[in-house]
Amino acid sequence: MNVNVRNIALFAVLAVLILLAGYIQGWNTALVILNMGLVSAIMALGVNLQWGFAGLFNIGVMGFVALGGLAAVLVSMPPTTDAWAAGGLRVLVALAFGAATIIAAIFVFKAMAPGRKRTLALIALLIAGFFIFRWLFDPATGAIEGVNPAATGYLGGIGLPVLIAWPVGGLFAAGAAWVIGKTALGLRSDYLAIATLGIAEIVIAVLKNEDWLSRGVKNVIGIPRPWPVPYEIDLQRSAEFVERANEFGINPVTASTLYVKLLYAVLFTVVLLILLWLAEKALNSPWGRMMRAIRDNEVAAEAMGKDVTARHLQIFVLGSAICGIAGAMMTTLDSQLTPTSYQPLRYTFLIWVMVIVGGSGNNWGAVLGGFLIWFLWVEVEPLGALLMDVVTAPMADGSWLKEHLLDSVAHMRLLTMGVIMILVLRFSPRGLIPER
Repeated sequence: MNVNVRNIALFAVLAVLILLAGYIQGWNTALVILNMGLVSAIMALGVNLQWGFAGLFNIGVMGFVALGGLAAVLVSMPPTTDAWAAGGLRVLVALAFGAATIIAAIFVFKAMAPGRKRTLALIALLIAGFFIFRWLFDPATGAIEGVNPAATGYLGGIGLPVLIAWPVGGLFAAGAAWVIGKTALGLRSDYLAIATLGIAEIVIAVLKNEDWLSRGVKNVIGIPRPWPVPYEIDLQRSAEFVERANEFGINPVTASTLYVKLLYAVLFTVVLLILLWLAEKALNSPWGRMMRAIRDNEVAAEAMGKDVTARHLQIFVLGSAICGIAGAMMTTLDSQLTPTSYQPLRYTFLIWVMVIVGGSGNNWGAVLGGFLIWFLWVEVEPLGALLMDVVTAPMADGSWLKEHLLDSVAHMRLLTMGVIMILVLRFSPRGLIPER
């Protein structure tokens, strides 16, 4: 079979699966799968840039996704004026002082000759800076978090349209990736993985504990909708929309939900297509060929005059930025920031499975893997429950084997992901759509 025909057939099968889910379980379910499939495909595209193009083993994906989610809050939520009056300015001063302390420490490190004097100067500077920072920072955050903590208790955002938050989320993730890359990209691949995972956990810990910034575990709810997505209640109050829904024989409440999810799907599709087009242009450019040459043999590429470290940093920042955009989109879709939901299983392991199954080094493969693995992640548990009901139907009630099999349904997702990985690595080790 021709390669292009085979690839089109794979996407066609996936589309049929989503349509079947809509026909059997309801179109609301199908659109939920489609929207999160689009977001997952964008995340997989970012990881594929890092691993498939450059061989960088980044398992801190959830940290960059979380920074994108934070951007949606800081950009689109209205400012909490009472919290700003209580301690907003002092927090900014404290953060500026902390940054100045770090810059001063770097300057001292570079300006002074190695030795005991430099070590003592650095220790004294950092200790003094830490205590002054805490003296400025702690009372300010306490005052902010004390302002109506049940509803706000944080500074809020700047009240801009939430669509602006999507590229800003990419900038947040790119900035963090630059800092991480400057310190960690010189490490061997396994140590790089450990470093990125640790830094991602630090990002999540900050979101969970710094209530003045993100409300912590109390979550930020009510994140505004992007243009042109309306609120369901507004559609239900529209006589024209209700009349049109009745013409098609659909309940207006159901119709409003489907309409909103469909608009999200259109917006997400536009973003995915833009990023996919840019990634394909990059892959087929001299820059893309250089990145793959570095991936395949760093020593030979360096001997040809390529700056391997600089190129690694470049693609690490780009891939992380894409993950940040996806994080902002996902938070917008959920209309809330929930720091406790950023789990390694969902935002690291699952994204890596998408890239490996779809085809590492192939952008279309990453997109296919994003849709396919997310579809299975959603559908495996209900299908597993149905399968176990059929298998255990002849068994006597109260049987230990029947109870064991029914209890195992909760683990069907992990079992399925493992089986898929084994089958793909055995029969198609380069993925369903391998790199050309």
